[in-house]
Amino acid sequence: MLAVMEKAKEDSGRPESIHVARETASAVAVAVPIMLLIVGGVFVVSYFVSVFIGVGFLGFPLAVRACGVALVVAGLAFAGWVFCYRSPATMIVSTYTTFTKMLGRTPMSEWSARSEPLVVAGPQRYTRNPLYFGVVLLVFGWGLYSAAAYVLVAALLLVLWFRLVLIPFEEKELLALFGGQYVKYSEEVPMLVPFTKRK
Repeated sequence: MLAVMEKAKEDSGRPESIHVARETASAVAVAVPIMLLIVGGVFVVSYFVSVFIGVGFLGFPLAVRACGVALVVAGLAFAGWVFCYRSPATMIVSTYTTFTKMLGRTPMSEWSARSEPLVVAGPQRYTRNPLYFGVVLLVFGWGLYSAAAYVLVAALLLVLWFRLVLIPFEEKELLALFGGQYVKYSEEVPMLVPFTKRK
C-alpha cells in the first residue's frame, strides 16, 4: 500500500494523486478481507450442508474428472482474460465502492475513487460478469475433479450469491453511473452465461 502511495507522490506530487493512492490502499485493505470472508463462508456453509445431507465424495469416473480439469482451466483462462481489460487495482476499488453502497454509506450514483469507463471489450462482449462466470466454472470444475460434494454445493451457492444478490445490486449501480449506455449494453450481452442472450 505504501509503495503505491509513494509512487503516486513521485509521479506527480499532486495532492489528488496522493488522495487516489490512499483511497486505493483503503479499498484493498477493506475489500480483500470481505471478499475472502464471503468465499470462505460459502465453503464453510457448503461443507456443513454436505455433512448434513450425508454426502462426502461422489466417486466420479475418470472422464467426469477430466471434464472437471478442463473446466478449471477454462475458468482460470476466462477470469484471467478479464485482467487484460481491467486492472486488479481498479477492480478492487470498484468492489470496495460497491460494498460501501450496499451498506448504504454511499449514494448509488457516487463515483468515489472509481475512474474507469464502462468496459465492454474482451470477455465483457460475451457476459456482463465474466469474472463471476470464470469463478463459477473454476469451482464447478474443481468439484467435478475432486468429486467432493461440498465443492459442488459451493459452486451452486456462488451462483445463487452472484445471481440473486451481487449482480442485481451491481446492475442498479451501473445503471445509476452509466445510464442509457448500460441499458444498451445489458440488452445486447447476457448477464452471466455467455451466448444465452436471445437476438
